[in-house]
Amino acid sequence: METDFLVIGSGIAGLTYALKVAQHCPDKRVTIITKTVEDETNTKYAQGGVAVVNDLEHDSFKKHIEDTLIAGDGLCNKKIVEIVVREGPKRVQEIIDLGAQFDKDPGGDYSLGREGGHSENRVIHYKDVTGKEIERALLAAIHKQKNIELVTHCYVVDIITQHHLGYLVTKSTTDIECHGVYALNEHTNRIEKILSHITLLATGGNGQAYRTTTNPVIATGDGVAMVYRAKGRIENMEFIQFHPTALYRAGVRGQAFLISEAVRGDGAILRNSDREAFMEKYDERRDLAPRDVVARAIDSEMKRTGTEHVWLDCTEMDLVKFKHHFPNIYEKCKSIGVDIHKDWIPVAPAAHYSCGGIKTDEWGRSSIRRLYACGECASTGLHGANRLASNSLLEAMVFAHRSFEDSCKVILGDEAFKDIPDWNAEGTTEPKEMILITQSLKELQQVMSDYVGIVRSNVRLERAERRLDMLHEETESLYERTVLSPQLCQLRNLITVGYLIVKGASFRKESRGLHYNTSYPYKSKLMQNIIL
Repeated sequence: METDFLVIGSGIAGLTYALKVAQHCPDKRVTIITKTVEDETNTKYAQGGVAVVNDLEHDSFKKHIEDTLIAGDGLCNKKIVEIVVREGPKRVQEIIDLGAQFDKDPGGDYSLGREGGHSENRVIHYKDVTGKEIERALLAAIHKQKNIELVTHCYVVDIITQHHLGYLVTKSTTDIECHGVYALNEHTNRIEKILSHITLLATGGNGQAYRTTTNPVIATGDGVAMVYRAKGRIENMEFIQFHPTALYRAGVRGQAFLISEAVRGDGAILRNSDREAFMEKYDERRDLAPRDVVARAIDSEMKRTGTEHVWLDCTEMDLVKFKHHFPNIYEKCKSIGVDIHKDWIPVAPAAHYSCGGIKTDEWGRSSIRRLYACGECASTGLHGANRLASNSLLEAMVFAHRSFEDSCKVILGDEAFKDIPDWNAEGTTEPKEMILITQSLKELQQVMSDYVGIVRSNVRLERAERRLDMLHEETESLYERTVLSPQLCQLRNLITVGYLIVKGASFRKESRGLHYNTSYPYKSKLMQNIIL
Protein backbone atom coordinates (compact mmCIF):
# COMPACT_ATOMS: atom_id res chain seq x y z
CA MET A 1 0.00 0.00 0.00
CA GLU A 2 1.13 3.55 -0.71
CA THR A 3 -0.41 6.64 0.82
CA ASP A 4 0.38 10.32 1.38
CA PHE A 5 -0.51 10.59 5.07
CA LEU A 6 -0.40 7.52 7.31
CA VAL A 7 -1.99 7.75 10.77
CA ILE A 8 -1.36 5.01 13.33
CA GLY A 9 -4.17 5.06 15.89
CA SER A 10 -7.83 6.09 15.89
CA GLY A 11 -8.19 8.08 19.11
CA ILE A 12 -8.73 11.84 19.39
CA ALA A 13 -5.18 12.67 18.24
CA GLY A 14 -5.12 10.46 15.16
CA LEU A 15 -8.66 11.19 14.01
CA THR A 16 -8.35 14.96 14.47
CA TYR A 17 -5.11 15.01 12.47
CA ALA A 18 -6.47 12.74 9.71
CA LEU A 19 -9.62 14.79 9.29
CA LYS A 20 -7.72 18.05 9.02
CA VAL A 21 -5.15 16.89 6.47
CA ALA A 22 -7.87 15.19 4.41
CA GLN A 23 -9.97 18.35 4.27
CA HIS A 24 -6.98 20.58 3.53
CA CYS A 25 -5.49 18.27 0.89
CA PRO A 26 -8.49 16.70 -0.92
CA ASP A 27 -6.21 15.35 -3.65
CA LYS A 28 -4.06 13.42 -1.15
CA ARG A 29 -4.64 9.94 0.25
CA VAL A 30 -5.02 9.60 4.02
CA THR A 31 -4.86 6.18 5.63
CA ILE A 32 -5.70 5.42 9.26
CA ILE A 33 -4.76 2.04 10.65
CA THR A 34 -5.79 0.67 14.01
CA LYS A 35 -5.02 -2.68 15.58
CA THR A 36 -8.58 -3.48 16.64
CA VAL A 37 -12.03 -1.96 16.01
CA GLU A 38 -12.08 1.71 15.11
CA ASP A 39 -13.32 3.12 18.44
CA GLU A 40 -11.32 0.98 20.89
CA THR A 41 -8.93 3.67 22.10
CA ASN A 42 -7.82 5.37 25.32
CA THR A 43 -9.95 8.33 24.22
CA LYS A 44 -13.09 6.22 24.50
CA TYR A 45 -12.47 5.65 28.23
CA ALA A 46 -11.73 9.29 29.14
CA GLN A 47 -14.42 10.25 31.65
CA GLY A 48 -13.60 13.62 33.19
CA GLY A 49 -13.57 16.06 30.29
CA VAL A 50 -11.49 18.76 28.65
CA ALA A 51 -9.78 21.47 30.71
CA VAL A 52 -10.19 24.72 28.78
CA VAL A 53 -10.61 28.39 29.65
CA ASN A 54 -13.95 29.56 28.29
CA ASP A 55 -15.18 31.78 31.15
CA LEU A 56 -12.85 34.77 31.18
CA GLU A 57 -14.97 36.49 33.82
CA HIS A 58 -13.98 33.94 36.49
CA ASP A 59 -10.99 32.23 34.90
CA SER A 60 -7.94 33.19 32.84
CA PHE A 61 -5.21 31.72 30.66
CA LYS A 62 -2.73 32.78 33.32
CA LYS A 63 -4.45 30.67 35.98
CA HIS A 64 -4.63 27.59 33.75
CA ILE A 65 -0.96 28.01 32.83
CA GLU A 66 0.03 28.34 36.49
CA ASP A 67 -2.01 25.29 37.51
CA THR A 68 -0.33 23.24 34.76
CA LEU A 69 3.16 24.40 35.75
CA ILE A 70 2.55 23.67 39.43
CA ALA A 71 1.29 20.15 38.67
CA GLY A 72 4.29 19.54 36.37
CA ASP A 73 6.65 20.17 39.30
CA GLY A 74 9.28 22.20 37.48
CA LEU A 75 9.67 20.10 34.33
CA CYS A 76 7.01 21.60 32.03
CA ASN A 77 8.12 23.53 28.97
CA LYS A 78 6.48 26.88 29.71
CA LYS A 79 6.31 27.84 26.04
CA ILE A 80 4.41 24.63 25.24
CA VAL A 81 2.07 25.15 28.20
CA GLU A 82 1.21 28.64 26.93
CA ILE A 83 0.63 27.32 23.40
CA VAL A 84 -1.76 24.59 24.56
CA VAL A 85 -3.71 26.77 26.99
CA ARG A 86 -4.09 29.73 24.62
CA GLU A 87 -4.84 27.70 21.47
CA GLY A 88 -7.08 25.28 23.32
CA PRO A 89 -10.39 27.18 23.09
CA LYS A 90 -10.22 27.29 19.25
CA ARG A 91 -9.54 23.58 19.03
CA VAL A 92 -12.40 22.76 21.44
CA GLN A 93 -14.77 24.93 19.42
CA GLU A 94 -13.79 22.95 16.31
CA ILE A 95 -14.76 19.68 17.97
CA ILE A 96 -18.06 21.25 19.05
CA ASP A 97 -18.66 22.39 15.47
CA LEU A 98 -18.20 18.77 14.37
CA GLY A 99 -21.12 17.81 16.59
CA ALA A 100 -19.56 16.80 19.91
CA GLN A 101 -21.99 17.47 22.76
CA PHE A 102 -21.04 18.92 26.16
CA ASP A 103 -23.30 19.39 29.18
CA LYS A 104 -24.85 22.79 29.75
CA ASP A 105 -26.43 24.42 32.82
CA PRO A 106 -30.06 25.66 32.87
CA GLY A 107 -28.89 29.06 31.58
CA GLY A 108 -27.38 27.50 28.44
CA ASP A 109 -23.73 27.95 29.42
CA TYR A 110 -21.37 25.01 29.48
CA SER A 111 -21.37 23.18 32.82
CA LEU A 112 -17.85 23.48 34.20
CA GLY A 113 -16.40 20.86 36.52
CA ARG A 114 -13.35 21.09 38.74
CA GLU A 115 -10.68 18.47 39.29
CA GLY A 116 -7.53 18.08 41.34
CA GLY A 117 -4.91 20.78 40.84
CA HIS A 118 -7.28 23.26 39.17
CA SER A 119 -7.82 26.64 40.82
CA GLU A 120 -11.11 27.23 38.96
CA ASN A 121 -14.01 25.28 37.47
CA ARG A 122 -12.93 24.85 33.83
CA VAL A 123 -13.54 21.23 32.80
CA ILE A 124 -16.22 20.87 30.12
CA HIS A 125 -17.70 17.39 29.90
CA TYR A 126 -20.42 15.18 28.55
CA LYS A 127 -21.76 13.37 31.61
CA ASP A 128 -19.00 10.89 32.55
CA VAL A 129 -18.31 9.66 28.99
CA THR A 130 -16.65 12.73 27.46
CA GLY A 131 -14.04 10.79 25.50
CA LYS A 132 -16.62 8.42 24.04
CA GLU A 133 -18.70 11.39 22.82
CA ILE A 134 -15.67 13.04 21.19
CA GLU A 135 -14.71 9.73 19.55
CA ARG A 136 -18.25 9.38 18.18
CA ALA A 137 -18.26 12.85 16.64
CA LEU A 138 -14.83 12.41 15.05
CA LEU A 139 -15.59 9.00 13.56
CA ALA A 140 -18.83 10.33 12.07
CA ALA A 141 -16.85 13.09 10.33
CA ILE A 142 -14.10 10.68 9.23
CA HIS A 143 -16.58 8.39 7.48
CA LYS A 144 -17.92 11.31 5.45
CA GLN A 145 -14.47 12.19 4.10
CA LYS A 146 -13.91 10.44 0.75
CA ASN A 147 -10.11 10.56 0.71
CA ILE A 148 -9.72 8.79 4.08
CA GLU A 149 -9.37 5.01 4.32
CA LEU A 150 -9.69 3.48 7.79
CA VAL A 151 -8.17 0.00 8.11
CA THR A 152 -9.01 -2.00 11.23
CA HIS A 153 -7.28 -5.06 12.71
CA CYS A 154 -3.94 -4.02 11.27
CA TYR A 155 -1.05 -4.20 13.74
CA VAL A 156 2.07 -2.11 13.14
CA VAL A 157 5.26 -4.08 13.74
CA ASP A 158 7.93 -1.44 13.04
CA ILE A 159 8.46 1.89 11.35
CA ILE A 160 10.59 1.78 8.18
CA THR A 161 13.84 3.81 8.08
CA GLN A 162 17.19 3.65 6.26
CA HIS A 163 17.99 0.73 8.54
CA HIS A 164 15.75 -1.44 6.35
CA LEU A 165 17.66 -0.30 3.26
CA GLY A 166 20.92 -1.66 4.67
CA TYR A 167 22.33 1.53 6.20
CA LEU A 168 23.79 1.73 9.69
CA VAL A 169 21.47 3.80 11.87
CA THR A 170 22.46 4.77 15.42
CA LYS A 171 21.39 7.29 18.06
CA SER A 172 24.00 9.63 16.55
CA THR A 173 22.49 9.48 13.05
CA THR A 174 21.12 12.95 12.32
CA ASP A 175 19.07 12.23 9.20
CA ILE A 176 16.94 9.22 10.15
CA GLU A 177 13.85 9.29 7.95
CA CYS A 178 10.56 7.42 8.16
CA HIS A 179 9.23 5.84 4.94
CA GLY A 180 6.16 4.15 6.43
CA VAL A 181 5.61 0.97 8.42
CA TYR A 182 5.53 -2.80 8.32
CA ALA A 183 2.14 -3.98 9.54
CA LEU A 184 0.53 -7.33 10.27
CA ASN A 185 -2.79 -7.36 8.44
CA GLU A 186 -4.98 -9.71 10.46
CA HIS A 187 -7.44 -10.01 7.59
CA THR A 188 -4.77 -11.64 5.40
CA ASN A 189 -2.42 -12.79 8.20
CA ARG A 190 0.49 -11.30 6.27
CA ILE A 191 3.01 -8.62 7.14
CA GLU A 192 2.65 -5.89 4.56
CA LYS A 193 4.59 -2.69 3.94
CA ILE A 194 2.64 0.54 3.98
CA LEU A 195 4.69 3.35 2.43
CA SER A 196 3.90 6.95 3.23
CA HIS A 197 5.35 10.42 2.75
CA ILE A 198 4.18 11.48 6.23
CA THR A 199 3.51 9.23 9.22
CA LEU A 200 1.81 10.27 12.46
CA LEU A 201 2.01 8.05 15.53
CA ALA A 202 -1.08 8.41 17.74
CA THR A 203 -0.73 5.05 19.43
CA GLY A 204 -1.83 5.99 22.95
CA GLY A 205 -0.41 4.91 26.28
CA ASN A 206 1.24 1.94 27.93
CA GLY A 207 -0.88 1.15 30.99
CA GLN A 208 -0.83 -2.57 30.21
CA ALA A 209 2.75 -2.68 31.49
CA TYR A 210 1.13 -2.80 34.93
CA ARG A 211 -1.05 -5.40 36.62
CA THR A 212 -3.97 -3.02 37.12
CA THR A 213 -4.67 -0.08 34.82
CA THR A 214 -7.54 2.10 33.69
CA ASN A 215 -6.31 1.62 30.10
CA PRO A 216 -7.85 -0.89 27.67
CA VAL A 217 -5.89 -3.95 26.57
CA ILE A 218 -4.67 -2.13 23.45
CA ALA A 219 -2.51 0.29 25.51
CA THR A 220 0.80 -1.49 25.01
CA GLY A 221 3.20 1.35 24.26
CA ASP A 222 3.65 0.38 20.61
CA GLY A 223 4.58 3.82 19.29
CA VAL A 224 7.18 4.51 21.98
CA ALA A 225 8.78 1.08 21.56
CA MET A 226 8.93 1.38 17.76
CA VAL A 227 10.55 4.82 17.86
CA TYR A 228 13.09 3.66 20.43
CA ARG A 229 14.04 0.69 18.23
CA ALA A 230 14.34 3.09 15.27
CA LYS A 231 16.85 5.15 17.33
CA GLY A 232 14.46 8.06 17.89
CA ARG A 233 14.42 10.13 21.07
CA ILE A 234 12.28 9.11 24.05
CA GLU A 235 11.80 11.35 27.09
CA ASN A 236 10.63 11.25 30.73
CA MET A 237 9.31 7.68 30.77
CA GLU A 238 9.70 7.45 34.55
CA PHE A 239 6.65 9.68 35.05
CA ILE A 240 3.76 7.20 35.06
CA GLN A 241 0.58 8.68 36.46
CA PHE A 242 -1.49 6.43 38.68
CA HIS A 243 -5.11 7.50 38.84
CA PRO A 244 -5.98 7.63 42.55
CA THR A 245 -9.48 6.21 42.27
CA ALA A 246 -10.01 3.12 40.16
CA LEU A 247 -12.83 0.87 41.28
CA TYR A 248 -11.35 -1.89 43.46
CA ARG A 249 -12.50 -5.47 42.86
CA ALA A 250 -10.82 -8.24 44.86
CA GLY A 251 -8.82 -10.60 42.66
CA VAL A 252 -9.50 -8.65 39.46
CA ARG A 253 -6.52 -7.66 37.29
CA GLY A 254 -6.24 -5.95 33.93
CA GLN A 255 -8.44 -3.00 33.01
CA ALA A 256 -10.05 -1.36 36.05
CA PHE A 257 -13.14 0.82 35.92
CA LEU A 258 -12.29 4.49 36.46
CA ILE A 259 -14.04 6.58 39.09
CA SER A 260 -13.52 10.04 37.62
CA GLU A 261 -11.67 12.71 39.55
CA ALA A 262 -14.67 14.91 38.81
CA VAL A 263 -16.57 12.95 41.48
CA ARG A 264 -14.21 14.41 44.09
CA GLY A 265 -14.52 17.74 42.33
CA ASP A 266 -18.25 17.59 43.04
CA GLY A 267 -17.76 16.79 46.72
CA ALA A 268 -16.82 13.13 47.29
CA ILE A 269 -14.41 12.45 50.17
CA LEU A 270 -11.67 9.84 50.47
CA ARG A 271 -11.73 7.81 53.69
CA ASN A 272 -9.47 5.09 55.05
CA SER A 273 -10.44 1.82 56.73
CA ASP A 274 -10.73 3.70 60.04
CA ARG A 275 -13.44 5.86 58.41
CA GLU A 276 -11.17 8.94 58.60
CA ALA A 277 -11.06 11.62 55.88
CA PHE A 278 -7.28 11.40 55.57
CA MET A 279 -6.28 13.77 52.76
CA GLU A 280 -5.95 16.78 55.05
CA LYS A 281 -2.94 15.03 56.62
CA TYR A 282 -1.12 15.08 53.28
CA ASP A 283 -2.04 18.32 51.53
CA GLU A 284 -3.93 21.51 52.30
CA ARG A 285 -5.90 21.04 49.07
CA ARG A 286 -7.18 17.77 50.54
CA ASP A 287 -9.19 15.66 48.07
CA LEU A 288 -8.50 18.10 45.24
CA ALA A 289 -4.71 17.92 45.44
CA PRO A 290 -2.90 16.91 42.21
CA ARG A 291 -3.01 13.24 41.28
CA ASP A 292 0.55 12.40 42.30
CA VAL A 293 -0.12 13.68 45.84
CA VAL A 294 -3.47 11.88 46.18
CA ALA A 295 -2.17 8.58 44.76
CA ARG A 296 0.81 8.56 47.16
CA ALA A 297 -1.47 9.45 50.06
CA ILE A 298 -3.78 6.53 49.27
CA ASP A 299 -0.78 4.21 48.84
CA SER A 300 0.53 5.35 52.22
CA GLU A 301 -2.82 4.75 53.94
CA MET A 302 -3.17 1.30 52.39
CA LYS A 303 0.31 0.32 53.57
CA ARG A 304 -0.27 1.80 57.04
CA THR A 305 -3.57 -0.03 57.59
CA GLY A 306 -2.67 -3.19 55.68
CA THR A 307 -5.65 -2.89 53.34
CA GLU A 308 -5.92 -3.21 49.56
CA HIS A 309 -8.14 -0.17 49.04
CA VAL A 310 -9.59 2.97 50.59
CA TRP A 311 -13.12 4.33 50.28
CA LEU A 312 -14.73 7.13 48.30
CA ASP A 313 -17.65 8.58 50.23
CA CYS A 314 -20.35 10.06 47.97
CA THR A 315 -23.23 9.67 50.43
CA GLU A 316 -23.59 13.41 51.11
CA MET A 317 -23.74 14.30 47.42
CA ASP A 318 -27.00 15.19 45.68
CA LEU A 319 -28.23 11.88 44.24
CA VAL A 320 -30.17 13.43 41.34
CA LYS A 321 -27.16 15.51 40.31
CA PHE A 322 -24.85 12.48 40.65
CA LYS A 323 -27.05 10.36 38.37
CA HIS A 324 -27.13 13.15 35.78
CA HIS A 325 -23.41 13.93 35.81
CA PHE A 326 -22.10 10.38 36.41
CA PRO A 327 -24.66 7.94 34.98
CA ASN A 328 -22.00 5.46 33.86
CA ILE A 329 -20.32 5.40 37.28
CA TYR A 330 -23.68 5.15 39.05
CA GLU A 331 -24.75 2.15 36.97
CA LYS A 332 -21.39 0.41 37.33
CA CYS A 333 -21.47 0.76 41.12
CA LYS A 334 -25.07 -0.41 41.20
CA SER A 335 -24.16 -3.49 39.14
CA ILE A 336 -21.74 -4.66 41.86
CA GLY A 337 -24.09 -3.91 44.72
CA VAL A 338 -22.82 -0.45 45.71
CA ASP A 339 -25.59 2.11 46.31
CA ILE A 340 -23.65 5.37 46.24
CA HIS A 341 -26.35 7.11 48.30
CA LYS A 342 -25.73 4.67 51.17
CA ASP A 343 -22.47 2.83 50.49
CA TRP A 344 -18.90 3.94 50.06
CA ILE A 345 -17.08 3.01 46.84
CA PRO A 346 -13.91 0.86 47.25
CA VAL A 347 -11.09 2.50 45.27
CA ALA A 348 -7.35 2.04 44.77
CA PRO A 349 -4.75 3.64 42.46
CA ALA A 350 -4.19 2.13 39.01
CA ALA A 351 -1.74 2.93 36.21
CA HIS A 352 -3.43 5.59 34.12
CA TYR A 353 -1.27 7.87 31.96
CA SER A 354 2.27 8.18 30.64
CA CYS A 355 3.57 11.74 30.88
CA GLY A 356 6.70 10.87 28.92
CA GLY A 357 7.02 9.35 25.48
CA ILE A 358 8.29 10.20 22.02
CA LYS A 359 10.08 13.54 22.29
CA THR A 360 8.48 16.10 19.99
CA ASP A 361 8.90 19.79 19.27
CA GLU A 362 6.25 22.53 19.19
CA TRP A 363 4.96 21.24 15.82
CA GLY A 364 4.67 17.59 16.81
CA ARG A 365 7.85 16.58 14.97
CA SER A 366 9.82 13.66 16.40
CA SER A 367 13.60 13.32 16.04
CA ILE A 368 12.96 11.19 12.93
CA ARG A 369 12.18 13.07 9.73
CA ARG A 370 8.63 12.84 8.36
CA LEU A 371 7.51 11.17 11.57
CA TYR A 372 5.16 13.05 13.89
CA ALA A 373 3.73 11.97 17.23
CA CYS A 374 0.66 13.21 19.03
CA GLY A 375 -1.46 12.32 22.05
CA GLU A 376 -0.35 10.17 24.97
CA CYS A 377 2.51 8.50 23.07
CA ALA A 378 4.21 11.90 22.68
CA SER A 379 6.18 13.95 25.17
CA THR A 380 5.43 17.52 24.10
CA GLY A 381 6.65 19.27 27.25
CA LEU A 382 3.14 20.08 28.50
CA HIS A 383 2.92 17.69 31.42
CA GLY A 384 6.41 17.75 32.90
CA ALA A 385 6.60 15.47 35.94
CA ASN A 386 2.82 15.16 36.40
CA ARG A 387 -0.18 15.81 34.15
CA LEU A 388 -2.83 18.22 35.35
CA ALA A 389 -6.23 16.50 35.23
CA SER A 390 -8.15 16.79 31.92
CA ASN A 391 -5.24 18.41 30.05
CA SER A 392 -4.67 15.35 27.86
CA LEU A 393 -7.62 15.67 25.47
CA LEU A 394 -6.80 19.36 25.08
CA GLU A 395 -3.16 18.58 24.30
CA ALA A 396 -4.18 15.99 21.69
CA MET A 397 -6.41 18.49 19.88
CA VAL A 398 -3.80 21.27 19.89
CA PHE A 399 -0.91 19.12 18.68
CA ALA A 400 -3.00 17.28 16.10
CA HIS A 401 -3.66 20.71 14.61
CA ARG A 402 -0.03 21.79 14.82
CA SER A 403 1.18 18.51 13.30
CA PHE A 404 -1.35 19.00 10.50
CA GLU A 405 -0.13 22.54 9.78
CA ASP A 406 3.53 21.53 9.64
CA SER A 407 3.19 18.25 7.76
CA CYS A 408 1.10 19.83 5.01
CA LYS A 409 4.08 22.08 4.28
CA VAL A 410 6.52 19.16 4.30
CA ILE A 411 4.51 17.01 1.91
CA LEU A 412 4.63 19.72 -0.77
CA GLY A 413 8.20 18.66 -1.40
CA ASP A 414 7.60 14.93 -1.17
CA GLU A 415 9.83 12.48 -2.96
CA ALA A 416 9.25 9.23 -4.81
CA PHE A 417 9.10 6.17 -2.57
CA LYS A 418 12.38 4.35 -2.15
CA ASP A 419 12.78 0.68 -3.03
CA ILE A 420 11.76 -0.72 0.34
CA PRO A 421 12.21 -4.49 0.76
CA ASP A 422 9.32 -6.73 1.76
CA TRP A 423 9.23 -8.13 5.28
CA ASN A 424 11.51 -11.15 5.59
CA ALA A 425 9.95 -13.98 7.63
CA GLU A 426 12.31 -16.65 6.30
CA GLY A 427 13.19 -19.36 8.81
CA THR A 428 10.34 -18.65 11.22
CA THR A 429 7.80 -21.21 12.38
CA GLU A 430 4.38 -21.12 14.00
CA PRO A 431 4.60 -20.76 17.80
CA LYS A 432 3.89 -24.04 19.55
CA GLU A 433 2.96 -22.71 23.01
CA MET A 434 1.14 -19.39 23.56
CA ILE A 435 1.77 -19.79 27.30
CA LEU A 436 5.32 -18.58 26.65
CA ILE A 437 3.82 -15.22 25.71
CA THR A 438 0.96 -15.01 28.22
CA GLN A 439 3.13 -16.01 31.18
CA SER A 440 5.87 -13.53 30.27
CA LEU A 441 3.25 -10.78 30.11
CA LYS A 442 2.05 -11.66 33.62
CA GLU A 443 5.65 -11.64 34.88
CA LEU A 444 6.28 -8.24 33.32
CA GLN A 445 3.14 -6.73 34.87
CA GLN A 446 4.00 -8.23 38.26
CA VAL A 447 7.54 -6.84 38.16
CA MET A 448 6.43 -3.36 37.11
CA SER A 449 3.63 -3.19 39.68
CA ASP A 450 5.73 -4.44 42.60
CA TYR A 451 8.99 -2.64 41.88
CA VAL A 452 8.23 0.36 39.65
CA GLY A 453 4.89 1.57 40.99
CA ILE A 454 3.84 4.68 42.90
CA VAL A 455 6.82 4.43 45.29
CA ARG A 456 10.21 3.13 44.16
CA SER A 457 13.69 2.55 45.58
CA ASN A 458 17.10 1.86 44.10
CA VAL A 459 16.93 -1.77 45.25
CA ARG A 460 13.53 -2.30 43.63
CA LEU A 461 14.67 -0.67 40.37
CA GLU A 462 17.81 -2.81 40.22
CA ARG A 463 15.75 -5.95 40.76
CA ALA A 464 13.25 -4.88 38.10
CA GLU A 465 16.02 -4.28 35.57
CA ARG A 466 17.46 -7.76 36.11
CA ARG A 467 14.03 -9.37 35.67
CA LEU A 468 13.33 -7.34 32.53
CA ASP A 469 16.71 -8.28 31.04
CA MET A 470 15.75 -11.94 31.32
CA LEU A 471 12.29 -11.37 29.82
CA HIS A 472 13.84 -9.35 26.98
CA GLU A 473 16.31 -12.09 26.14
CA GLU A 474 13.62 -14.79 26.10
CA THR A 475 11.19 -12.72 24.07
CA GLU A 476 13.74 -11.63 21.46
CA SER A 477 14.65 -15.26 20.93
CA LEU A 478 10.96 -16.07 20.39
CA TYR A 479 10.61 -13.08 18.05
CA GLU A 480 13.51 -14.23 15.88
CA ARG A 481 12.34 -17.80 15.39
CA THR A 482 8.52 -17.70 15.27
CA VAL A 483 5.87 -16.26 12.98
CA LEU A 484 4.73 -12.93 14.39
CA SER A 485 1.43 -12.40 16.17
CA PRO A 486 -0.04 -9.26 17.76
CA GLN A 487 0.37 -10.90 21.17
CA LEU A 488 4.10 -11.44 20.68
CA CYS A 489 4.64 -7.95 19.26
CA GLN A 490 2.73 -6.34 22.13
CA LEU A 491 4.73 -8.30 24.71
CA ARG A 492 7.94 -7.19 23.02
CA ASN A 493 6.80 -3.57 23.05
CA LEU A 494 5.71 -3.70 26.70
CA ILE A 495 9.08 -5.11 27.74
CA THR A 496 10.77 -2.24 25.89
CA VAL A 497 8.47 0.27 27.59
CA GLY A 498 9.13 -1.32 30.98
CA TYR A 499 12.87 -1.06 30.35
CA LEU A 500 12.53 2.64 29.43
CA ILE A 501 10.49 3.37 32.57
CA VAL A 502 13.06 1.61 34.76
CA LYS A 503 16.00 3.30 33.02
CA GLY A 504 14.42 6.74 33.35
CA ALA A 505 13.63 6.09 37.01
CA SER A 506 17.19 4.86 37.67
CA PHE A 507 18.76 7.92 36.04
CA ARG A 508 16.59 10.34 38.03
CA LYS A 509 18.45 10.78 41.33
CA GLU A 510 15.63 12.63 43.07
CA SER A 511 11.92 12.46 43.83
CA ARG A 512 9.79 14.70 41.64
CA GLY A 513 6.16 14.65 40.54
CA LEU A 514 5.04 11.14 39.74
CA HIS A 515 8.47 9.66 40.42
CA TYR A 516 9.00 9.05 44.14
CA ASN A 517 12.18 7.19 45.10
CA THR A 518 12.70 6.49 48.81
CA SER A 519 16.45 6.43 48.16
CA TYR A 520 16.26 10.10 47.05
CA PRO A 521 13.27 11.59 48.90
CA TYR A 522 14.01 15.20 47.92
CA LYS A 523 13.96 17.24 44.73
CA SER A 524 17.13 18.39 43.02
CA LYS A 525 17.48 21.82 41.44
CA LEU A 526 19.81 20.39 38.82
CA MET A 527 17.90 17.55 37.18
CA GLN A 528 15.94 18.26 34.02
CA ASN A 529 14.28 16.01 31.42
CA ILE A 530 15.80 12.56 30.92
CA ILE A 531 16.15 11.61 27.26
CA LEU A 532 16.76 7.98 26.29
